[in-house]
Formats: sequence, C-alpha cells, structure tokens
Amino acid sequence: MSYLQHPVTENRPVRVGLIGAGWIGKFHAESIAQRIPNARLEAIADPMLPTVEALANRLGVTKISTDPADVIADPDIDAVLIAAPARFHSGLIAEAAKAGKHVFCEKPGGRTVEELDEALDAAETADVVVQFGFNRRYASDFAAARKLIDEGAVGTPQLLRSLTRDPGSSAGIANPERIPPGTIFLETLIHDFDTLNWLNPGAVPVRVHAVADALVAPEAKTTGLLDTAVVTITYSNGAIAVAEANFNALYGYDVRGEVFGSAGMVAAGGPQASSATAYTAAGIGSATVRLNVDLFHDAYTAELAHFVDAVKNRRDGLKAAGAPGPGGADARNALTVALAALRSAESGTPVDVASIAELRPAEPELQLTGENA
Repeated sequence: MSYLQHPVTENRPVRVGLIGAGWIGKFHAESIAQRIPNARLEAIADPMLPTVEALANRLGVTKISTDPADVIADPDIDAVLIAAPARFHSGLIAEAAKAGKHVFCEKPGGRTVEELDEALDAAETADVVVQFGFNRRYASDFAAARKLIDEGAVGTPQLLRSLTRDPGSSAGIANPERIPPGTIFLETLIHDFDTLNWLNPGAVPVRVHAVADALVAPEAKTTGLLDTAVVTITYSNGAIAVAEANFNALYGYDVRGEVFGSAGMVAAGGPQASSATAYTAAGIGSATVRLNVDLFHDAYTAELAHFVDAVKNRRDGLKAAGAPGPGGADARNALTVALAALRSAESGTPVDVASIAELRPAEPELQLTGENA
C-alpha cells in the first residue's frame, strides 16, 4: 500500500522584526512569540545590546542587532513592529515601507503632521499594511460600546468623554524632569483623542481648547512638564467631547470612555481588576489594575493579531476579514488634535484644527434610521 497525496494549504507564519525593546516592545515581543499562533518573532533590534540579548534569550530569537536597518533590510522578515521612541516613528515607517515591509507602529505616528504624511505617502506607494497602536479599540468593553453606537443605541452622538489617569504613588512622579514636553498630549491623551474620534464615526474635530498644568510635580514645570490636562473638542457634527489626563492616580490605572446621544448613552472602562467587590468592616472596595499591560493585556494582543491576519491575508492573496485596523487617517487625525491641544495649552486660547492640518473622516458617517435618527 502506498500513501495517497493530500493537498495542504500552506500556513507559513508572518515573520515579524521588532524595533525597540523597551517596556511595550518587550510585551509586544512576547505576544508575537507566545500568544499569536500565525506569527513568528524573527529578529530584535535596539541600541541597548544587553536588553536585546536578554529578550532574545528568553524568547528564543537568534537574530539580534543594535541597528534597525538590519531588521528592515532582512529578506526573511515580512513585517516590522516599531516600538522605538516616538521621535523615530515616522522615519522608521518610511524606511520599512520602502523596503516592502508591512508596519505596525506604536503611537504617535510622528511628531508633526508633515513628517507623518511623508511616511504615509511612502507606505501608500509601497502598498503595504500600516496599523497604529490604538489598543483601546480592541478592549472588549470599548469594542462593545462602538458596536452599540453602530447599532443606533445612542442615536446621534452629542457629548463624549474619555479619560486616562496613569497609576501613581504617594511619592509622586519618578524623575519628572525626564518626561519630554508635550508628552501628556502626544503620548498619553493621543489615545483618548483616537478613542473619541472612533466613537464619533464620520465626524472630524474642528476646534480644540486645552488647559494643562503641572499639579502633581509643580517643581518640574520649568522643564516643560505638564502632568494634568483637560481638552475640549468640537466636532464637525456638532458633538462636544472632553478628554482629561493625570499622571498620578493613587488608586490605579483608570481609563474610561462615554458617549451620550439623542437616544441614550454607552460607557466603557474603569480601573477595577474584576467585578469582585469586598464588603467588610473597613468599607466596600475592589482591587484595581496598576499596569497598562494588565489593564489592556488582551487588547494589546488582539491588535497585533489583527495586524498579523491583515499581513497574512495580503501575502496570501486573500480578502481582508472584518474592518481594517486603525490606519494612516486615524493616526493623522489623532496627532492633529494632539498638536492643536499643545498649541492651545501654550497660547491659552482655542485652536482651529484646520490651522494644523485639513482632516478627512477615517470612516463613513454613522447611518441612523427610525427613532434613533
């Protein structure tokens, strides 16, 4: 007896090269290597060689470098995951795209709209997948809120709210002088700006007013630190949104979103580690989350899984499944709001978004019918 021939569809993993092995880079590396079955961590690059060596040893990666160019030029790599400092993002996107690599990039996509546009133009010319790390879209409660909005549960959005309060301690912010100016807008609230844009589909921000100060570490204000901020955003559909942030929430990592509209309201997020609540002589309480990789563990993994699937489908000539991940228009819109907020905080006056860049909706306008319209 001889074996029969049985055709098997090739299921070659997407080979990913990591650029940047800091806090979030390490977590993303673990996701690629251990939590996403159709991906393989092919190489790691970071200027700090001991950090790269330790991560590579732990995850079984044989290709390491201190130069991102090695990862970008590697013919065995399908996609590049950029987790380097923000000042390198746009340049690395452009270089990777020109080398034919698909790109997942942490936020922000760039420091200016002009440099981000150059990177996105390179990606469009190369026809590669580009996705940005707006992970809240992949958190189960935020995704459920967006689904309800799409189904008309809130009707026309009128008031929106998003907040980020980073976990802190009674000692305050460690080394506040090392936080670059503008961080609260460009690297913290940019998540909230994207969330608000996403929860108000089809609308674009038109006016921004920001108030910010160093209330946690006032002694560091002279170095440019802003650790507390409130931003009001007016949208093209008339909706008004508020985003707020603080760098030192003693009770834990607190991220929330809310959309109120003509037919109702949806809310998502919170700092609780679970729904378990203790009722004791000391009062009523519940445990809270202290790290971003704990609060958004599954969301961080899901966004990368989505990206890997998109790359694999493109490589294998298959139709993309589901909605695309947050792409260039989303990154550009969020960055523009962040830059407008920074300018507003500096000037003390509202800023027209058009003075920063002309925006276009990242997706179609919300279509409502019947009593929810």
